Amino acid sequence: MTTEFFMAMKPPTITHQQKQVAVIDGKPVFFEPPELKVARVKLMAHLGPHKPDKPYRGAVRLMVKWCFPLAGKHTDGEYKDTKPDNSNMQKLLEDCMEDLGYFKNDSQIASLIVEKFWASRPGIYIRLEQL
Repeated sequence: MTTEFFMAMKPPTITHQQKQVAVIDGKPVFFEPPELKVARVKLMAHLGPHKPDKPYRGAVRLMVKWCFPLAGKHTDGEYKDTKPDNSNMQKLLEDCMEDLGYFKNDSQIASLIVEKFWASRPGIYIRLEQL
């Protein structure tokens, strides 16, 4: 079983790491700032149409290519070595995929390939396959 698609969009640059904490009744409570909520909704809307009929079971490989809009003197296809960090971006994406039912739990991702580029066509390429 394999799911493969490209979501034409400007990838969100806010990350899961940017959750905030407040102290209520002496206990820490984590919450998403408005910008993170917007990024989550955007990802969910783009991922929704590609959701598999049933969740993947067992080990999966997830390949993600983040394609950011060209800026400055960068060229199409050039690797992006600036923020946001891959691992921080990836967590929000994986959480959204889990919430939509791509897999039961993101712990099933046994193989993960993540790359980020400057691109003339911004978006996020995703390939999910059963191992």
